[in-house]
Amino acid sequence: MEVRAVAKYIRVSSRKVRLVVDLVRGRPVNEAMALLRFMPQSAARDVAKVIKSAVANAEQNNHMSAEDLLITRIMADEGPTMKRFRPRAHGRASPILKRSTHITVVVDEK
Repeated sequence: MEVRAVAKYIRVSSRKVRLVVDLVRGRPVNEAMALLRFMPQSAARDVAKVIKSAVANAEQNNHMSAEDLLITRIMADEGPTMKRFRPRAHGRASPILKRSTHITVVVDEK
């Protein structure tokens, strides 16, 4: 039985989050959390938070054991982009794109 958790509108670009997500895909939850704890990327903290939420959902709603859980699917999809403008020389403006990400984690028993 698959259990999922979603974090929306995370203020990191999905490209940066995918670097972290690709390293934990298919791993047991305990191993993935240990890996994320020592990663220098700031997105690792957000990914760890969503994995913890998925594990809590599995334990609370489906009475699964946290030690037996495996990350079957994990995705970092692009969220909405906030568009801002920065003033430049000679009265011009250049755009700044503030990107966001939706992180989805699906865990299942081994």
